[in-house]
Amino acid sequence: ERAIKKATEKNTVNYKEILFEGYAPYGIAILVETATDNNNRTVANIRSYFNKAGGNLATSGSVEFMFTHFCNFGINQNNVDIEKIELEFIDFGVEEVFVDNDMVNLYGSFENYGKIQNELENRNFKILSSGFERIPKSVKNLKNEQKKEVIELIEKIEEDGDVQNVYHTLNIENI
Repeated sequence: ERAIKKATEKNTVNYKEILFEGYAPYGIAILVETATDNNNRTVANIRSYFNKAGGNLATSGSVEFMFTHFCNFGINQNNVDIEKIELEFIDFGVEEVFVDNDMVNLYGSFENYGKIQNELENRNFKILSSGFERIPKSVKNLKNEQKKEVIELIEKIEEDGDVQNVYHTLNIENI
């Protein structure tokens, strides 16, 4: 009962976003976004996952530069001219527009999130989804056995309750 009460009373005021950077075996860069109320616990857990897998936690800035930080928006596809949207939204920082899952997706740099959102709202587009992504600038190919080791580490990190997102430079095609 005490544990349930403690969990239900928690609010997000004491949570901090922390970005961890590290290398999995075979030189695969991994970026881990977390939200935690106990930094010591989170650091220890993430370090443990890397160490047990034969990787290592790296210093700040050693991996992040390998990823481009994007914002994305999904809008309703009805009566939308994709080419027109792409041309009109270039001035607001949109770099790519494409259709996927019956939505028009707009991608732009992280810094342009507010400008893109405001313009979508000003033009009365219904925003179905929005968020942020880190896309690797290049990916690394590994043999299948090596891929499995790295994927096990990524899955272990993703299972942690404080982890929000995990990004990596592993080419996961053909698994």
